[in-house]
Amino acid sequence: MKIRQDIVSTYRDVHSWVGIISALFLFVAFYAGAISMFEESLQNWLSPPVTLPAPPSLEQTPDLLNRVFEAHPEARENYTIVLNDEAAARQGRVRWSPPGRPHARVPVTVAALDEQGELVSGQLPLSEAARFVDELHQQVGLPLPHEPARLVMGLVALLYSVALISGVIAFLPGLTRMLFAVRADGGARKKWLDFHNLLGVFSLPFHIVMALTSVAFAFHDQIFTMEHFLLSKRGAAIVHPQGRAHGQPHMQQVLLPPVAVRDAVQKQVPGFVPETLTYTLMHGQVALRVAGHDDRYSLRGPTAGFATLNPITGHIVSADYLPGHQSTGFAVLTTFFALHFGSFGGTLVRWGYVVLGLGGAFLFYTGNRLWIASRRRRERSTGLMQETRGTWFLQALTAGCPLGCIAGISAVFCAAPFLSYGGGYVTVSAIYYSIFAVFMISGFIMPPSFALRLQLSVAGFITLYIPFAAALATRPVLMSPTGGSLSLCAVLVGAALVYAGLRRGRES
Repeated sequence: MKIRQDIVSTYRDVHSWVGIISALFLFVAFYAGAISMFEESLQNWLSPPVTLPAPPSLEQTPDLLNRVFEAHPEARENYTIVLNDEAAARQGRVRWSPPGRPHARVPVTVAALDEQGELVSGQLPLSEAARFVDELHQQVGLPLPHEPARLVMGLVALLYSVALISGVIAFLPGLTRMLFAVRADGGARKKWLDFHNLLGVFSLPFHIVMALTSVAFAFHDQIFTMEHFLLSKRGAAIVHPQGRAHGQPHMQQVLLPPVAVRDAVQKQVPGFVPETLTYTLMHGQVALRVAGHDDRYSLRGPTAGFATLNPITGHIVSADYLPGHQSTGFAVLTTFFALHFGSFGGTLVRWGYVVLGLGGAFLFYTGNRLWIASRRRRERSTGLMQETRGTWFLQALTAGCPLGCIAGISAVFCAAPFLSYGGGYVTVSAIYYSIFAVFMISGFIMPPSFALRLQLSVAGFITLYIPFAAALATRPVLMSPTGGSLSLCAVLVGAALVYAGLRRGRES
């Protein structure tokens, strides 16, 4: 494609400067986001088992609920019944929590019956390490309150979009000549340029999706307001007129037993697998939401789709977020969300997103390395014997931030199995940012070549230790396919970092 050279040069400059500003934020977002694709599995891995009697059967759950409400009347306001037996054994059949602030974790209480039929309750020991990594991804690594960090994330996503557009235009004239050229022995600048172009072109659709959806998530309050204004008055795919009658006070309502609710959902929506029933008391009336999955369709949430039910009859009264039964408008929005979360196509798609996420993180790293190599070459061509302060500063950031992120996340996963409840949010946050700060500071106070070699090696060894830490803490991580695969990923990433530290520590 023929484009005037001055236009290409302008877009190349825009791409470089916008990329430099946003690259380090995006590295953290993509690396942490790749790990968060298996947030639920990681939480199960890092959380200690529930120390309660075996959960009662679903048929016996109403008796458990009556005893819970007698001992804990506040549980009526918001409680969840876990339908899956395996999940119930891990997290309790019935759980509830007091109302919490948005984006704040509140304690979750679970209950069971002992052999004498007496109520036994306790706090659900959920590790918050995986949730911290997911929020690290959402907040592009910033230790700020959620709302300010979300706005910064939106700005970074806008810069990211500009970088994508300008990069494509700058790359088009040399597309056929440069696409498959990887000159590993052609000098630092050519090597980083080839890797950067190769990664960028082949993952471009993924990056376009991530950029657009990230902007949407950053300003989701406004978008949700508009969504409900435009779409909430339209009928959902499944609506039973009798399902809208909730006129009885809560104490007089006779709720359908959990088994009957499950059967009613499966009868109305064949193929949908209900996983939890969440009951919420609002204005004296009970609202019921079922969460589950259907592998044939995209999901609105990262791991689940939802439907609102009449708790008395079991009829579905809202299918706005129910996979495969949404109106056109809601289906389009669900597809938008699913493309970001990878919540379609099952485990294979999730692993594809992990690979693309890690590749995206490396794309941003190579972009900064390319800029440093080009800047150093220009400086030397003018006769400068030492790097300028700007080049030195970006070089220290480019090494310290990505490797500090990798080491910090790995340190969290190494420490979590040994922490109380698998690590509270404040504790795992302190671990991450302490490691991150050490890496950042070391990049500025040590000679660049030595700092890079040391940071690569340390980050690699910490990552390599993750499966060994789980084994030492007697967590059966290697016994499940997902746990074994995640452990293998940690070993591969750690080994690659150690190898790079031993062989490529010298500054190119």
